[in-house]
Amino acid sequence: FGRMVSYLRVSVTDRCDFRCVYCMSEDMNFLPKQDLLTLEELDRLCGVFIGKGVRKLRITGGEPLVRRDIMTLFRSLSKQVGGALEELTLTTNGSQLGRFAPELADCGVKRINVSLDTLDPAKFRTITRWGDLSKVLAGIDAAQDAGLQVNINAVALAGVNEDEFEP
Repeated sequence: FGRMVSYLRVSVTDRCDFRCVYCMSEDMNFLPKQDLLTLEELDRLCGVFIGKGVRKLRITGGEPLVRRDIMTLFRSLSKQVGGALEELTLTTNGSQLGRFAPELADCGVKRINVSLDTLDPAKFRTITRWGDLSKVLAGIDAAQDAGLQVNINAVALAGVNEDEFEP
């Protein structure tokens, strides 16, 4: 249709360390690892898209930060940030941010989206089936301390969290 594709979301894994009730069954069947693109293949594919005019890349999953050695992909893509690549971003559940936030910032990531459906620890555990809200909040703090802009995404769940949207 003559439109330029300049923004691309790249899912690097179907795995996640949560089992949110609206997203995954408690006992998931994931793709066999040999069916996933390697990090090197993902890097090459992203490079091709960047060469074709993509200026913004968002790394997603599942939970991208549970992918083994994921920072090698970020480090490689970071070489193009500020050049052909204007923006490298991430969507995450926040569970691993405490560990990775400084390195993400070092790789040129300026902003991230964190999926966070409630600020109530009991509801959080119920929605995610086993997630720890305090770990996610600490990850958000680590991201902000590293200089990352944090945007929060929430899924509206009738009878669960709609009373929390204004606060």
